[in-house]
Amino acid sequence: MKHISFRKTGLALLGAALLPLLASAQEKATLAVSSIKPTPSLAAAINSKTVLQATTAAANGGQKQETVVMDTKQELGRIIESLDSQLIDRINATRKFDVVGRSDLGDVMKEQDLGASGNVDAKTAAKAGKLAGAKYLVVATVDDFQDYFERAVFEGTGRSATKRVFRFSVVAKIYDSTTGKLLESANFQTGNDAFKQIQQERNYSVSSGQLSDEMMVAVARTTAEKIANRLADVIFPAKIMVKRETVVTINRGEGAGVAVGDVFNVFALGEELIDPDTKESLGREEVKVGKVKITEVNPKVSKGDVLEDTGVAAGAILRKAQ
Repeated sequence: MKHISFRKTGLALLGAALLPLLASAQEKATLAVSSIKPTPSLAAAINSKTVLQATTAAANGGQKQETVVMDTKQELGRIIESLDSQLIDRINATRKFDVVGRSDLGDVMKEQDLGASGNVDAKTAAKAGKLAGAKYLVVATVDDFQDYFERAVFEGTGRSATKRVFRFSVVAKIYDSTTGKLLESANFQTGNDAFKQIQQERNYSVSSGQLSDEMMVAVARTTAEKIANRLADVIFPAKIMVKRETVVTINRGEGAGVAVGDVFNVFALGEELIDPDTKESLGREEVKVGKVKITEVNPKVSKGDVLEDTGVAAGAILRKAQ
């Protein structure tokens, strides 16, 4: 009898010890991500191959004409494939979501004939979320892709220059799949400037006008990171966990859109705002109470110095200063 009593007591103690862990695990939001596709019009506009003449520098200091074959259809396909997996990785890196039931979404999108267009409505979003067992649904669609050379001829000199034009754009939509409500829709773009920056920082190469494999991954990773961080900011804004004199600790770490030197405005949350016409909750009032500069980024949390303080305290939310 004593043995049985001891077992029950032990199980009770074990259960009590696990409760905080289970509660913590349940605080993570479940999320489903649809497969990324180009819009039908973009897919139709992308030719399989483009042959063009590009002017490049010759070994003797002059110029030479080079025939460049650009397979933009294949290039776009490979970027999307990379973005598809990178997005899952970057969402996991925010440490805010459990990605579930991705395989179920294909059937829903196919049934609704919306997989390629990204035009998910409330009913479809709710159905997809129900099948996947997810509270939130992310639909990302590539709506623009350009990669070509422009040649400019300078009159009177006979000389010419070739400029590369690169542009990649994704529209991401975030739905509350329990209601089908669209929470956020945002456009994420990268182009010549970002392309050059990645090339310089990571020393990746471009050959014959085609993005290298490394560059495709870099472009996909940068875009995925922007989408994942926006997703985290919309559903779980960064918050101050602890304040020690003029130093704060926030619940954002590596891979969550925080870098040393970033400046955030700090807001205290006030009353809930209700639209007088629709009676819909518009969130809570946000009152600016200070400013913080990030000084240290760790795997799970970051630290920052308080630059301005008119009420900075634990629980306040942070939004990156523009």
